[in-house]
Amino acid sequence: MSLRIRCLIALCALSLPAAAQDRATAFARVQHLRHGINASMWFAQSANRYTADHLSGYTDDADIALMAKIGFDSVRLSIDPVPLESYPRNAEGFSADFIKRLDHAVDTMLTDGLAVQIDIHPEESFKQPFRAGNESVDRLTALWRRLAAHYAGRDPERVFFEVMNEPEVSDPYRWAGMQARLAAAIREAAPKNTIIVAGPNFSSIEDLLTLEPLSDPNVIYNFHFYDPHTFTHQGAGWGLSWWSYTHGIAYPVTEEARPEQLAQVPDPAARYELEHYWLDRWDGRRIRLMIDAAAAWGKGNNVPLLCNEFGAYRKVTDPVSRMNWLRDVRTALEADGIGWTMWDYRGDFGVVSKRDGEPAQVDPAVVDALGLKK
Repeated sequence: MSLRIRCLIALCALSLPAAAQDRATAFARVQHLRHGINASMWFAQSANRYTADHLSGYTDDADIALMAKIGFDSVRLSIDPVPLESYPRNAEGFSADFIKRLDHAVDTMLTDGLAVQIDIHPEESFKQPFRAGNESVDRLTALWRRLAAHYAGRDPERVFFEVMNEPEVSDPYRWAGMQARLAAAIREAAPKNTIIVAGPNFSSIEDLLTLEPLSDPNVIYNFHFYDPHTFTHQGAGWGLSWWSYTHGIAYPVTEEARPEQLAQVPDPAARYELEHYWLDRWDGRRIRLMIDAAAAWGKGNNVPLLCNEFGAYRKVTDPVSRMNWLRDVRTALEADGIGWTMWDYRGDFGVVSKRDGEPAQVDPAVVDALGLKK
């Protein structure tokens, strides 16, 4: 965003009531999150391997510089709350080593001109108690007060707080109350920063549409997009058991390949479920219509939107089909003025390939599909 546009937004905001000013701030700041990347498997999703070697080497300063060079404007930094609070702790109640390395990552990103989404990204075992009990909500509320206060001193224009990744709480009313309480705790500790919230379950578009906007106007509303999972998660060893059988499923759909690809799945019920990929005729138009539904919700509620996860598993997916899907999702989001954050940097959905201690190798086809220039 140019300095002139920032100045105009600031001047206009001065004449608005406080709530309208805060909403204008959220709309302005979401422009810092137009082309983002997820820094996954680093401070979260690492199967408790939060050693010094992992935290300093899985993603390093050279990787952060490369993210900016590729053309990303922001990083979603996933954080597992369990190692964040492990012993030995400092005076703030954080793991002294973990928070020191986390601070280094955040500050390096800011120095390199990247905005940062501070994302609480727990394992399923941490989220399970949220479905029924209140003690876990109390615990996370206290953690957020401390974490938001810790980062409130950084530039509020470029540091965002995401309440929680994919809460897996199926009751939308329960999640709405939980999220409102957590957001209030963040706001109490960090009055100037913009908060990112999402719907229940796995934060899909359907989940977004269940949300009633929070009373706090300085909020960005977020959803994740992996549709159709039949394509984006082919070959995956988690989720539906039959995904692991599938490979080489093309996007957009090609009728010629259907018999051979259906034969990959031995179970009749699963095979019938897979067949819906062809029956539903997945293509760019179908994806655009789904993104349009999210955009209409945002416009109807006068709130800024973000898609901070989308991607396709690359292990057994045809590269051309994967680029087709990435391009269609990215262009649909941009056509509706929605910023995006691809999943992920060096993981199984990644934009680079890398071994620890070695320079990352950029996939130019992914960069092109994202409309970026390395």
